[in-house]
Amino acid sequence: MALGIFLLSLAGFMFLGMPIAFALVLTGITLMWHLDFFDAQLIAQNLINGADSFPLMAVPFFILAGEVMNAGGISKRIINLAISCVGHRRGGLGYVAIIAAVILASLSGSAIADTAALATLLLPMMRNNGYPIGRSAGLIAAGGIIAPIIPPSMPFIIFGVTANQSISKLFMAGIVPGIIMGLGLVLAWKWSMKTVDVEPQPRQNIKTRLRVAKDGFFALLMPVIIIGGLRGGLFTPTEAAVIAAGYAMIISLLVYRELKISDLIPLFIQAAYTTSIVMFLCAAAIVSSYMVTLADLPAELISILEPIMDSPRTLMATIVVVMLLIGMVMDLTPTILILAPVTIPLIIKAGIDPIYFGVMFIMVGCVGLITPPVGTVLSVVSSVAKEPLEKITRGILPFLFAYMAIIVLFVIFPEIITVPAKLLY
Repeated sequence: MALGIFLLSLAGFMFLGMPIAFALVLTGITLMWHLDFFDAQLIAQNLINGADSFPLMAVPFFILAGEVMNAGGISKRIINLAISCVGHRRGGLGYVAIIAAVILASLSGSAIADTAALATLLLPMMRNNGYPIGRSAGLIAAGGIIAPIIPPSMPFIIFGVTANQSISKLFMAGIVPGIIMGLGLVLAWKWSMKTVDVEPQPRQNIKTRLRVAKDGFFALLMPVIIIGGLRGGLFTPTEAAVIAAGYAMIISLLVYRELKISDLIPLFIQAAYTTSIVMFLCAAAIVSSYMVTLADLPAELISILEPIMDSPRTLMATIVVVMLLIGMVMDLTPTILILAPVTIPLIIKAGIDPIYFGVMFIMVGCVGLITPPVGTVLSVVSSVAKEPLEKITRGILPFLFAYMAIIVLFVIFPEIITVPAKLLY
């Protein structure tokens, strides 16, 4: 009964066009009325507690790091380095997009920030060189969603806080799946370019490559510092976010000198605006999450899925299908905040590794970012490319199929994620 009320009230508020954060708060209040103990003070207390979290302090700093990287020339130098390495190959700019997406993913952890940077810098070059613009934009969108998988990752931080799981373990568990996603895009791009004849970039000589590598050295040093520090236990994910933002500002201001002190103010404002949206969502989610726990909704869900609880792979496949459908109509952060508290007790009861589940949860949710009708990342690429969304959607299909195949592989063989995760951590 309580599960039905939760789902119907949440869907009803969203159908009315209400922002997700307000819908979550009102859903919690609806459950309060159902359980007959409405308490306004409890709602306010949970809202404050939802934002009062040390791990969540990483969010504004990673957002700021992404803003500074794009404005300060760090992203541009990574792309230039990729061009010098593989730009001369057939379909070379596509491989550049994939390599740059994987490297940028290890810097910012934001799908939208990475996609915007890649699209702004690479799409004009791909258009001018005769690449099919729909397919090129689709590749860049698909590459952008690697960012939440390879550490540092803001969705992993939010999932870790919401589901009470180790953020450091989630970070380490995301490295191998993120690289496999990049390899999947390489194969899909190679296949899709068989019938397309485009002029490759001129091969750069060794002297030019060394100059580009030297120019991009400090940009490439950033993921080494962050991932190495996390792996070595030198700092926590929250401290890593502060280091990332500070390092990006120092390099952009003092080394590359593409930023001025006066340029930081608009970046701070934009980062604060984005942070306020994410943090209010997190705060609102605690209200509904508290009531989900109090109403014992996980127990109701376990009783419904009891027939398949003995088969972890079947249960995982069922959850993946449900999440793919939800991801088509809901953004990633609300999906985490709504579903993680409900599903984590279920998968623990079924004997599924919660870290493996967290990686799968975020990966499947990211696929929703490149599927209509919502498709946040698709919208970003469509806006930059100035092309209709339908054209971008058709262009992304080969890469979407590649991701689906990888998800199926991970469901059948969870050891692909769990074994490297244990070794790395």
